[in-house]
Amino acid sequence: MYILYHFPYSQHARRVVSLLEAAGLPYELRHVDMAKGEHLSAAYLATNPNHQVPTLLDGDLKLHESNAILRYLCQKHALTDWYPSDLAHRARVDQWLDWNQCRLSPAVIDVVRNKVFLGDKGDKAAIERGEARLRELGPILEEGLGADDFLTGAKSTIADLSVASNLFQLGLAEAIPPGERIAAWYRRIGALEGFRRSLPRQ
Repeated sequence: MYILYHFPYSQHARRVVSLLEAAGLPYELRHVDMAKGEHLSAAYLATNPNHQVPTLLDGDLKLHESNAILRYLCQKHALTDWYPSDLAHRARVDQWLDWNQCRLSPAVIDVVRNKVFLGDKGDKAAIERGEARLRELGPILEEGLGADDFLTGAKSTIADLSVASNLFQLGLAEAIPPGERIAAWYRRIGALEGFRRSLPRQ
């Protein structure tokens, strides 16, 4: 049984839940109330010194960083539908995982943290910076989808789960980038049972 330290409004934690659910892997959630600062507590910092979620415990293994956790679970359980064994296909999945973390995620944090979670205390300059990045990145995602149903082909992969978790987050700020392909792809992801089960309860 995996143990996953989790907060429902963390897109990084939710993408791991999406895969655990989709693959039918047994897990237990341990709630870290980030709204109350539990991620900064001494107890949690002993688990994850980065003061972030998720953290996955698998026996003696303690693993941080959501995309690393996704790759680990896929490789451990031979989930080649989610993380293809073909080298070129896997490289495209990795490309989108890295794009999501390095390019899209900072914009998501700028916009959503300051516009939704901080409200009147939010940094307006950060919101503007994030929105400017989204105007650049949206067309890249739209073009990257091409004629395929998912980011790297006809089937969803962990790249789709990872990027879609950020789009859900942007939806909280009504800031999902426009585009017919993006909208259609996001509807397809929204139909996946694992993704639906990862979402915070309203």
